[in-house]
Amino acid sequence: MKKRYWLLTVVSLVLLLVLGACGSPAQGSSQDSKKIKIGILQLMNQTALDDARKGFIAELAKAGYKDGKNISIHYVNAQNDQANLKSMSEELAKDKNTVNLAIATPAAQALLQADKDTPQLFTAITDPVEAKLVTSLQHPGGNVTGTSDLVPVSGQIKLLHELFPKAKTIGLLYNAAEPNSLVQVKMAKAAIAKLGLKSTSLTVASTNDVSQAMTSLAGKADAIYVPADNVVATAMATVGKISAEKKVPVVPAASTMVPAGGIATNGIDYEKLGAQTAQMAIKIIKGKKASAIPVQLPKDITLVVNKKLAKVFKIDPAQVVNDAK
Repeated sequence: MKKRYWLLTVVSLVLLLVLGACGSPAQGSSQDSKKIKIGILQLMNQTALDDARKGFIAELAKAGYKDGKNISIHYVNAQNDQANLKSMSEELAKDKNTVNLAIATPAAQALLQADKDTPQLFTAITDPVEAKLVTSLQHPGGNVTGTSDLVPVSGQIKLLHELFPKAKTIGLLYNAAEPNSLVQVKMAKAAIAKLGLKSTSLTVASTNDVSQAMTSLAGKADAIYVPADNVVATAMATVGKISAEKKVPVVPAASTMVPAGGIATNGIDYEKLGAQTAQMAIKIIKGKKASAIPVQLPKDITLVVNKKLAKVFKIDPAQVVNDAK
């Protein structure tokens, strides 16, 4: 009887353990989903940056990681203020998050300076190597990786030239304080020179400078190229208004800048770029090191044409060719 009682006790304990295991998170997951915390630091309100954030959060939800349910997302926006970038980066560092996301170069630089322990992702950055965020695209090193929004600038300049072959002087409007813009302008100048054209440029420090600078540049250039510059992008409606008034077309680098005032571009969908970044975040959540994930470039480049401005400049949208290379 004692032996039988002992066997029944053992069987009961085994059943309890099995049932307990069925009701617990799988052993294969790297951490309890209730403990997953994600921090997001965005440089400022700007359509491309907003879209990247929305795409990131939507893709996480699509994969089952929903804010307020099984993950917690702490989102902060620096409103393009350096003091805010510093304090908010320090705030996210104290959170001890599973992974942090920085949107735009200054945000990524500030976050990395404040926190080298938390795995970090970035997006909406043109050249992460030049920004000293990673050692190389293939082997990021450190604890940082992410997605670049770099689209071949030479292809965009070629598109401008094909649309407006009579344009001999190409204007460049950008904020010299933005590393992304400096990289793109350097590429643009090289592409312009290769076509045997001239370039002239003006810089802006804030959106308040855009109207005057754009008006001045329109008086010197036959057409204007604008990099994926956060300051200019925020004031793109002003750029578009002056472009139409002065009859000087603008080809911007980002597709999100076209509807507000650009004639056309070969650009990317920033929501899709954010989704790409989220897929990298999921790998980190599951235990992969950020340093082992190569930096990714945009997967899709799409031709975007502003039909309203196409009429102003007498361009047939159907004749515009996607020439991204």
